[in-house]
Amino acid sequence: MCKNSFMKPGHETTVQWYTTDLGRSLVGAERERLTRLLPDLYGPIALQVSRHGYPRMLDASEAVSHVYLGDQFETEDEDVKVSAHAEQLPFDAKSIGIVLLPHVLEFSEHPHQILREISRVLVPEGHLVLLGFNPMSLWGLRSLLAGGDEYPWCGRYYRLARVKDWLQLLGFEMNVGAMVYYRPPASSKKLNRRFMFLDQVGDRWWPLMAAVYILVARKREIGVTPIKPSWKNKKQLRPGLAEPVTKQSET
Repeated sequence: MCKNSFMKPGHETTVQWYTTDLGRSLVGAERERLTRLLPDLYGPIALQVSRHGYPRMLDASEAVSHVYLGDQFETEDEDVKVSAHAEQLPFDAKSIGIVLLPHVLEFSEHPHQILREISRVLVPEGHLVLLGFNPMSLWGLRSLLAGGDEYPWCGRYYRLARVKDWLQLLGFEMNVGAMVYYRPPASSKKLNRRFMFLDQVGDRWWPLMAAVYILVARKREIGVTPIKPSWKNKKQLRPGLAEPVTKQSET
């Protein structure tokens, strides 16, 4: 495991991999896919839980408030930044509508606890958007061969089927899945661009060999019917302080 993976909140500033050419290339592909996925999810509050300098990704979300729990976010004035452990989320139960979890489980000593905490804070029918490194890819192979403490090769990559099993045990229903970034983990910008064509044909030729999988799962709760609200004023609610919405009948 990375020796810097489990540092206390506010002490993860030494990891800068997402600012490298390869890191920015991967993030760009993930951002493009999330831009298509997030607008279809709704809720009063969207929370991004990140580590190791992963950038803010909630811009495409239509949630009223965006909350970031991590180490190196350049947040907007209306955003909320929180410093805490992912294993102990400082939010009320059933207070968050959307949770974005990019590349966190691979670098945690307690991945199951993180998922349990997310299940606790999500509202009924709320959504988890999870990004993970695929161990069945060339990136997974490099992780096996690299060893040491170099991020991101030092993480424990989990198979997509295994993560699905964990979520199903917590009562989640799988909604959408996507594979992202079929290029090999080449540090050279020139070589990376040469392999860009693989992103266009990867889904057809080798759909399970992408570097990253994205999974959208919905928290199911028996007897609850979701109603999509019309959010008009963004960035006004705060975690645990969501205004109640009541439905009145006309006489």
